[in-house]
Amino acid sequence: MSVPTRSRRWLTVCALTASAALVAIPPSSASGRGGTSPFGVRTLAHLAKERQQSVGAMSPHLQADDDGGNEADEIAEGADQYAEARTSPGVIAPGAYGAAWRSLQKLRGTGGSWRDITRLPYNSDDARYRDIDSNSSGGSGNVTGRMAALAADDDGYVYAGSAGGGVWRSRTGGGHWQPISDRLPAQSTGALALDGAGRLWLGTGEATTNADAYLGSGVYVLAHPHHGTFSTRERVGGDELDSTTVHELRFGGGTVWAATSEGVWSHSTKKLSGPWKQEFAPNPDYLPGGSKADDPNAPYKNIANDIAIDPKDPSKVVLAVGWRSGDDYNGFYTRTGGAWTRITSGLGDLPADADNVGNVTFARSADGSRYYAIDQSPEQLGTNPDSGLEGIYVSKSGSPAGPWTKIADYKGLAADNSALTSPGYMPGVQAWYNQFLAVDPADPQHVYAGLEEVYETQDGGGTWSTVGPYWNFNFSCWRIDPAEQTGDCHQTTHSDQHGVAIGSYHGKPYVYVGNDGGVYKRPVRGAQDTDGHATDWTSLNDGTIDALQYYSVGVGNDPGHRGVAVTGGLQDNGQSILRSDDKVMGSNFGGDGGDTLTDPANGCNIAQEYVYLAVQVTQNCAVNDGGWTTDPSKATSYGVAPPDNATSEARFIAPLTTDQKNGSTWVAGGRHIWVQTHGYAIRSGSEWTSVHDLGKGRAATAVAASGGKIYAAWCGPCNNQGFARGIAVGNADGTGWHDVALPVDGTVPNRYLSGFAVDPKNADHVFLAVNGFSRHWTEGPGAGIGHVFESTDGGTTWKDISANLPDVPTDAALVTAKGGLVVATDLGVVYRAPGRTTWQRVGHLPAVAVLQLKTSPDGRTLYAATHGRGLRTIRMCDLD
Repeated sequence: MSVPTRSRRWLTVCALTASAALVAIPPSSASGRGGTSPFGVRTLAHLAKERQQSVGAMSPHLQADDDGGNEADEIAEGADQYAEARTSPGVIAPGAYGAAWRSLQKLRGTGGSWRDITRLPYNSDDARYRDIDSNSSGGSGNVTGRMAALAADDDGYVYAGSAGGGVWRSRTGGGHWQPISDRLPAQSTGALALDGAGRLWLGTGEATTNADAYLGSGVYVLAHPHHGTFSTRERVGGDELDSTTVHELRFGGGTVWAATSEGVWSHSTKKLSGPWKQEFAPNPDYLPGGSKADDPNAPYKNIANDIAIDPKDPSKVVLAVGWRSGDDYNGFYTRTGGAWTRITSGLGDLPADADNVGNVTFARSADGSRYYAIDQSPEQLGTNPDSGLEGIYVSKSGSPAGPWTKIADYKGLAADNSALTSPGYMPGVQAWYNQFLAVDPADPQHVYAGLEEVYETQDGGGTWSTVGPYWNFNFSCWRIDPAEQTGDCHQTTHSDQHGVAIGSYHGKPYVYVGNDGGVYKRPVRGAQDTDGHATDWTSLNDGTIDALQYYSVGVGNDPGHRGVAVTGGLQDNGQSILRSDDKVMGSNFGGDGGDTLTDPANGCNIAQEYVYLAVQVTQNCAVNDGGWTTDPSKATSYGVAPPDNATSEARFIAPLTTDQKNGSTWVAGGRHIWVQTHGYAIRSGSEWTSVHDLGKGRAATAVAASGGKIYAAWCGPCNNQGFARGIAVGNADGTGWHDVALPVDGTVPNRYLSGFAVDPKNADHVFLAVNGFSRHWTEGPGAGIGHVFESTDGGTTWKDISANLPDVPTDAALVTAKGGLVVATDLGVVYRAPGRTTWQRVGHLPAVAVLQLKTSPDGRTLYAATHGRGLRTIRMCDLD
């Protein structure tokens, strides 16, 4: 059974990129299948059915990856996999990524420099790609990677903080972007804020609690953001906020407040030296150094979401604290008699009980007359199939202590011409992940709210408009016909909102929104059509801001053209395709793109993996005018998922590869190792054959094949509660399968096995990439040491060849034609030359994760899929 590409995109908020330290924070749950037209497998009916089926599998008091049943849902496990790879079998001590980054900088470099080939517009609505498995024509226009935070001033300067690609600056009211944080050891953004003096504050560590959100390295200040760039010298305080996420930075009374994954902290805004002060942590025993710091639930026990400061009296502060899936400590706190105490009454409509206080965002009006809040409810998340939103509220007193009045709920927002009207998928269904709130500085009753969509009220919440609908597919104005683009529908924003800012350019005020597709703007008081949809959104993703989050890359000769066609699977932005003569990339597959296979001889023969081994294949680059909507025979892509997809027995991003000696033999890994021998001519999932069963509860983490010999790595359980891993070796015809003995003695660490590289000259000569951190940083049984291992006897025995390689998670490896070894890590790429034992750093990259490596068909170019800074290339001759 094929799995909808777009149908799970709301759950794939997961994907985790970073640079300072990683925390495994599982996302909310959902599961299921189903649905049909109007757009093939990509309709909200699928999303709704999944959400409805997930309720009952969730508890309002979810804990961290509890295999006892609280998160029995397949999506939760799948989305958690990116974090598990880096944390299992234990808990990672703070500072691991920072130490790895410093070690990496000390390595001798190779020659050459990386070229960013995706630094050009990426049009998600490209009219060339209207095939059945594409989301093109949805209305999002040009996109880039997820934007976690925004800031803007009245001089036309806009600052965009990406999930994994650092901070970017525009001097032109948006567009013509420049990176300004590349020298920092963390490229994951949690918060951006301009203070009263015009300084730009950056809190590193994305706080969306999804599976591809990395911890950060602290808070930094840029005194002259119009011209300067961030450096490590500008970190505020000491290392107190190293290895945390920063959800918000708020200012009041000469103090900056930080809501973090380790409670609430404060610091003087005048004297930036000296340590941060911990104001409040509800469960201090779970903090680093505490008696319960090694508890698997420790990362979820002190989460702070926001701080509200009374504009009339900065000494009066309200804290919103709580884990979005529920915990006894969830609630609002204020200081009484010098101590922080829970607010139990007097809030009005705003809940005070722990079950209904989850992720919260505050915003206040410039004149201090009003405070607004969004509240996500753990109870709603666990019991309501339609939404996790408790509501949007206003305090008309201007005090964060209230009383608060509810001004919106999910049913009301759905009725305001939302695209999310199907039971099971309505506004706020991802309120734990999607939230922003901003008040027009010129009007305290004019408010923008972000959930999955963008909403606007101009009367303080009396009425709302869906100015940025989820997409245009289900509106009568929509057309798939490329000649009409999307019919009479106006451009909307990409879905899943995270950041918002209001600023001016040439004296005209604009609202800027950041989401899973990048940055968009419109006039603060923009135009709407009769349905309340904005008519004046502009995408600011002009190609100069390349924050695309790739999982994979594929390269093949471009048929009918000179050069190559390059594809890659992305977090929530489908699969990009760049033909050799393109000035703009298109999207030929939608949803979340996982692994990708591309025929080196013909780059239009492509297989694209969605999550859980859902696989689509095309033999014409998925070029299509949408004619399949009236004539099904005109579809040119086909669902060919192996059976483990239907049973959810595969990892979220599951391994998929070809035999390097025979491109028509494909290998896919779930619980089973699947083989098909029809290459790109495959048309059905029934064409896969199971050649080996890894066993119940196990799932493949890596596969490789050469000349019919297959290597498969697995984990199960895959979290840090009983983590186990292993390797199975056998043949593509189903013979000779056996488990390799990997005792938990450090020979090969008891950590996540992330990749193989087979010597093309000898199938028994294989290299293994091991993720996570060594026992110096990992509190877990058998964590061992080392990240790269070599076997010359078909995997029977292994030797650690890590040598001077920094202690950093490794993600993939590749053997060069001359016998060198290239390894992708969470902080860049390293290389070991033929006959050498030591490692070199390959070129200069920001502190970004590289998840896959491929070479061009002629072997002259190395391609790297980065999860936050696009696709990069470097000449192989500069390495060898």
